[in-house]
Amino acid sequence: MPLSRIISSVVAIALALGMIILGGWYFTFGIGILIVLAQLEYFKLVRAKGVEPAGKTTLIVSLVLLLSATVAPNVTDAMFCLGGTIICFYLLFQPKIATIADISSSILGLFYTGYLPTFWVRLRVNLPNSINASNLPLNGYWPDSWLNPSQFPTALTLTFLVMACIWAADIGAYTMGKNFGRTRLSDISPKKTVEGAIFGVLGSLIVAELGAWYFDFPAWQISGVMLGTLIGITSLLGDLTESMMKRDAGVKDSGQLIPGHGGILDRTDSYVFTAPLVYYFFTLLLPLLAA
Repeated sequence: MPLSRIISSVVAIALALGMIILGGWYFTFGIGILIVLAQLEYFKLVRAKGVEPAGKTTLIVSLVLLLSATVAPNVTDAMFCLGGTIICFYLLFQPKIATIADISSSILGLFYTGYLPTFWVRLRVNLPNSINASNLPLNGYWPDSWLNPSQFPTALTLTFLVMACIWAADIGAYTMGKNFGRTRLSDISPKKTVEGAIFGVLGSLIVAELGAWYFDFPAWQISGVMLGTLIGITSLLGDLTESMMKRDAGVKDSGQLIPGHGGILDRTDSYVFTAPLVYYFFTLLLPLLAA
């Protein structure tokens, strides 16, 4: 592996861990930076197809959604609908008559790089029925001791667990696919293999099962398998979705921001669709298993 890829990986992991641990507005600010960078890359892909989306308006609406998820998460879904309406109205009054592609790409940009990431903020900062521990300014948190993770705030431990599952899925798929992969998974991404996908899901499942046992989830044997499988499959589909967009735009990477890794979308594609599903897993499905 190139040195630049290793260094950028270490830096990215350190920043991600810092964001997750601190939580509060620190986490919101970090997600906000990712949203801005990811949306710029997304609209660059769109414009490569000759489409003219409402880029600036979509970015502003996306950041409003992020603020809403932090201070008033209960209205964020309604704000998404309102934001989509505003974008459509904005395109009505452009000098050039907007096309269906202009409208749909703008709404997809809002959904894909604006709305879905807000679920990470809801999970880490505003998880229902979770005590939002804070011992730093801006609602930040730093553990007094690292010896007992079970004493960390629930939102922190669950976010860590989900991230660990995604990392296990990525590592399992990359390592096993590269060394043992023989069967192509999809023409969308020729380097991905069935063997890699299986081991990716298996890696996520193992980490989730261990986490469910350690943190004493309701029916942990079942809930761990469900969570791990959900994350493993969703992270893979997120990766393939971004690959499909790059393939259509005729580019290898969404950007060149991260040395050895490409752009922000290339590194966060596994996280986009995972966020809302795990959020509702913890807030809707897990309580049912406890009943």
